[in-house]
Amino acid sequence: MNDKNNNKPIADDDEKLDIKKSVFQVNKEMQQKRQEELEAQQAELERQYAQREKEKQEAYEKKLLDEKIELMRLKQGLIEESETIHEEKEEEIKLTFGKKISNFFYHNKWWLGLGAFFVCLGSYLIYDIVTKPRPDMVILMLCDNAVVGNSAYLEEYFTEFGEDSNKNGKTEVAVYYIPYGDDDYTNYQNGVTNKLTTYLNNEESIMMIGNEKTVTDLIVTPEEYLIDLSTLYPDNPHVEKYFFYLRDTDIADKLGVPKSSITDDMFIALRKPKDVMDASQEEMQETYDKDIATINRIINDLT
Repeated sequence: MNDKNNNKPIADDDEKLDIKKSVFQVNKEMQQKRQEELEAQQAELERQYAQREKEKQEAYEKKLLDEKIELMRLKQGLIEESETIHEEKEEEIKLTFGKKISNFFYHNKWWLGLGAFFVCLGSYLIYDIVTKPRPDMVILMLCDNAVVGNSAYLEEYFTEFGEDSNKNGKTEVAVYYIPYGDDDYTNYQNGVTNKLTTYLNNEESIMMIGNEKTVTDLIVTPEEYLIDLSTLYPDNPHVEKYFFYLRDTDIADKLGVPKSSITDDMFIALRKPKDVMDASQEEMQETYDKDIATINRIINDLT
């Protein structure tokens, strides 16, 4: 891959992507910072708890000491009646059943409200999981190529090689087209930064389609974040280390797009299973194990 020296600097905006670092590096720093903040918060909570416990213990010990002194004074006849050592009987207040119910809700309103909130939230999440259609496989297209990204046959082609891994009775391979290009303002308008941060930090996808800009701006160090395809497909003429190049394949015909739309730097790559912000290495490995058979069929068809 050739380095590009004419990339425009991204504006100083909290939601824009800093291209001086890869998305992976930025997310790693964010994850580390968040962990440090959580540890600091935990330490402060523990300190406050320890302080409260210390104060309670001191108050309890003082009460015991006062009662012991008072008891000694009683035994020695120094006083006839103690102001601290005595039984207090509270007047029993009889409540009607209705008032008992009202009293219960009044004293537990915060816990009841919190419980109701979590019940509603849990019900919604269960409903969302059950009813939301989920593809059997997700492919990320991380380059600005509208002709290919918007092709009516893009998902249809990849679905031919998919499997019904979610056991819903149909096979679906989804391609998430994220048009990351040279125009930073357009990237911002299209919500590219947020999409990149979301999808590169979860375990939904292993296979990606990109170009040279994808590598220089987002990945930066392919040896750290991508699988070496030369070990998976050692005799494949389209494979160069981490990339399966599409330039000499017939993918244009399969997608119904002009051959000129498949640029020389377009490739297929596979994300390496590892810990990311919203998923563990084990979760990514599960996605890899689920998708690899489909990926092999795609590679074989394009070779």
